[in-house]
Amino acid sequence: MRKILIVGGGYAGFYTAKKLQKHLRRGEAEVTMVDPLPYMTYQPFLPEVAAGSIEPRHAVVAHRRHLKKTKVVTAKVTKVDHATKTAEITPAVGEPWTVDYDTVVMTAGAVSRTFPIPGVADQAIGLKNIEEAMSIRDRLTENFQKASNLPAGPERDRLLTVVVVGGGFAGIEVFAELRSFASSLVAAYDTIEFDDTRFHLIEAMGRIMPEVSLPTSHWVLKNLAKRGATVHLDTQLASAVDGKIELSTGESFESDLMIWTAGVMANPVVRGTDLPLEERGRLRAQADLRIVDENGVVVPDAWTAGDVAAVPDLSGGGVGGFCVPNAQHAVRQGKRLAKNLVADIRGDAPVDYFHKNLGAVAGLGLYVGVYQWRKLAITGFIAWVMHRGYHGFAMPMWERKARVFGNWIINFLFRRDLVGIPARDVPRASFEEFASRPKA
Repeated sequence: MRKILIVGGGYAGFYTAKKLQKHLRRGEAEVTMVDPLPYMTYQPFLPEVAAGSIEPRHAVVAHRRHLKKTKVVTAKVTKVDHATKTAEITPAVGEPWTVDYDTVVMTAGAVSRTFPIPGVADQAIGLKNIEEAMSIRDRLTENFQKASNLPAGPERDRLLTVVVVGGGFAGIEVFAELRSFASSLVAAYDTIEFDDTRFHLIEAMGRIMPEVSLPTSHWVLKNLAKRGATVHLDTQLASAVDGKIELSTGESFESDLMIWTAGVMANPVVRGTDLPLEERGRLRAQADLRIVDENGVVVPDAWTAGDVAAVPDLSGGGVGGFCVPNAQHAVRQGKRLAKNLVADIRGDAPVDYFHKNLGAVAGLGLYVGVYQWRKLAITGFIAWVMHRGYHGFAMPMWERKARVFGNWIINFLFRRDLVGIPARDVPRASFEEFASRPKA
């Protein structure tokens, strides 16, 4: 049997493995998928997880539960030597080992891209995985608890100030969702007023959400302003040392919660391979998802998809002629890649990946959303319903869809849960405090 190694279990990797299970005949291939996490995260739900609208476990899909015909390895791929068709796998505990393969599928996704701004590495938190979304929610709820017992002053202001860096879809969604969540929290505290909370979004460009039209982005800005949120356009973050936010405009303030959403980059795992990369560090690919070198020559038995790949956008859209790194493309590329792999095994020609953008939809907090398709723009409640409907059904696996819709129904009936559990970051603290120890 042909040995297929899938590096990465996000959108593209998960759907490649899932569809291979469906299309491969018995005995045609042995599929192994390696990822450091035991689950796939549905990233469009991270803002709602941070805002308490979806339970964290319901926004992830367990690999082993749904990939029963795939060998799932929870570890990191630290090296790929395609010349010898071997890969080094490094587990969290134990010694690394080497596996051989016949075909490699690189779907390692992307990670947060940061810049060497003082304080960012020490103070900021990203929004690329479920753990980050959970931590954001816990930090915000904990800060409200602390602030409720403090008199007016700098420390109280610091706790009630939230900063988001990056005005793309992810940044605007988490910014708006947290603004909505904070409004719900204010109602639960008699010592905190709405005007005590401060929300700042920092965007280096002159506009937000480049995926939508300029008029639609202006509507979003006006909506956020009405809700007491401040958006700083044409502004860069100069420093965040010790939580003191300094902007390129000269303005400064302090914050205890800074969220970084200003861009992504290909997973650095690709640097540990001998596969060809383009100037942005992504794997070079042609439209049928096979990896190619700088001259367009196909690298045999090497495929790629998702955020880690520079895949030509044959629809004429995209940025620089390539598919943008989003869930729409990653899911569909994974499905096409699986079909192309099966075709390759059976001696048939692979088919080019082609997908026209279905539009952009975003949730901006409870009952507020925005949808854009070409010149058609829908805003407000209807767009919010469209956002939840689209992503609810796009969530992989029916049991996961049911859990997500169940969350929304329960929250509608009883309002969303405002409880945070910040102590889960230090679960042994209480035990250690009261545990008996041997006398000296």
